Amino acid sequence: MVETLVSFAGIAVLVSLTPGPATALVVRSAAVRGRREALLVTLGNSTGIFMWAIASVLGISALVAASETAFWALKIVGAVVLLYLGLRALRGTKAPDDESPARSGRTAYGNGLMTSFANPKLAVFFIALFPQFVPDGDAVLPTTLAMAVLLIAVDLVYFSLLALVVARAHHAVVSSRLARRIERVTGAVMVALGVRVALEPR
Repeated sequence: MVETLVSFAGIAVLVSLTPGPATALVVRSAAVRGRREALLVTLGNSTGIFMWAIASVLGISALVAASETAFWALKIVGAVVLLYLGLRALRGTKAPDDESPARSGRTAYGNGLMTSFANPKLAVFFIALFPQFVPDGDAVLPTTLAMAVLLIAVDLVYFSLLALVVARAHHAVVSSRLARRIERVTGAVMVALGVRVALEPR
């Protein structure tokens, strides 16, 4: 299993560094809301990835990847989630003082979870990629879970560092017009990603 994880590590880094909805959410949260909410978005995203890993072991990901109806249904859900998050950012968010830390934390975690779990490409990713790294004769469950944990660990390190870097400018951002601009830009990015998910061929 050690050799499998070493060979998979490069793929895990590449996947984590590829910009996507999670990157946009983390940057927006860190710049506008601060490090805490950005880290909670990261945790939510990682939870979604782990759920997809479990789904791949149970065969649910295979069903989504094989069934045109299931894939399109999840694709529409994913597009709606991204559009919702993007439009909400374009409208503007409440000031940090308007929400309790617990509520804002739950919202941040939920946003990260929804963005990750409503991504049909993750179903295809786990089905198409993970089996290639499971040696013949090895137990599928522990190997798949180990790869998922490695991917999540890389995600957590990368997005946490990204959140820390962006959050350093948080106080300057929230006290200027830049906060609203960041909201608009990230909102537009999320809307564009939602449209792309909806229109992108399988």
